[in-house]
Amino acid sequence: MAEHAMYFADESARRRYIAINIVKKVFLYLFITIFALFMLTPFLFMIFASLVDATAFEQFTLFADFSKLGFENWTFSNYQAIFAKTYINNLGKEVARSSFAQYFLNTIIVAVSSTAVTVVTAVLAAFAFARLEFKGKNLLFALLLATMMIPGEMMVITNYQTTIQLDWKFTFSALIFVHGVSVFYIYYLRQTFQQIPNELYLAAKVDGVTDIGYLFKVMIPIAMPTIMTILILSLMGAWNSFIWPNLVANGNWLQGKGVKTNYDMRLVSNGLMSLFSSDIAKGQDAIKIAGSMVVTAPLFVFFIVFRKYIMRGVSRSGIKG
Repeated sequence: MAEHAMYFADESARRRYIAINIVKKVFLYLFITIFALFMLTPFLFMIFASLVDATAFEQFTLFADFSKLGFENWTFSNYQAIFAKTYINNLGKEVARSSFAQYFLNTIIVAVSSTAVTVVTAVLAAFAFARLEFKGKNLLFALLLATMMIPGEMMVITNYQTTIQLDWKFTFSALIFVHGVSVFYIYYLRQTFQQIPNELYLAAKVDGVTDIGYLFKVMIPIAMPTIMTILILSLMGAWNSFIWPNLVANGNWLQGKGVKTNYDMRLVSNGLMSLFSSDIAKGQDAIKIAGSMVVTAPLFVFFIVFRKYIMRGVSRSGIKG
């Protein structure tokens, strides 16, 4: 009887333990679900609101009419207004404007080019600080890290003056090379390179492999998750940049000495802001929401597709040895 009582007590404790774990998981998943709905609801509202006629949206109320919105009421007129090269202003006159497709092309060129430059400089600098030995390496690296303490806004005026002196205003060069070096990415990749055993480097040197050969054959393949993370984050940062493009790209491309062309240099972020302040969007919130969707959707899809590389890079950089 004593043994049976003891067994019953252990079984009761086991059941209580299972019940507590179930309750914890229920509350955890409930919290995650509520948080996910809280984050996704504005995005879902943007999708539906961007498909509502701009005139009808003015009488649209979220709680009263949202449930009544059916597929038969959807229209793509808001997106057509964004990508159109002309629009009708408040005076009823047709006015020419730059198309959002041109802003997209500019943004793709700048994002891809600046990301390529950033990855190249980060890989080479991280390899030098992680494996090569030269005089003043630690001091130089400490100075680089010290620059991370300086807010980026303090460098805007200096970069702008440099851009003017180089005659780069309203050119792709000003948009690309200002983001060509990132101290954080250099530090981030250096931490990953330092996790690679130094014995591999010494063995490669014995076999006659050059430093560049070792970098491309050994270090880059091993650190590929971290490099992919840098590539993705850099691309997203270039896509979302606003302050710097608004200073150096809010106009037409300059050819030669002060000769302006009709090529609008604005990026999607600046184009979206110009859309908000133009006559086409005055009192037409549905068009503004559609513009926000056009800018946000590609980046959202890109992040969903490549999110696993970010997780791999973050988890790998936190492992030592």
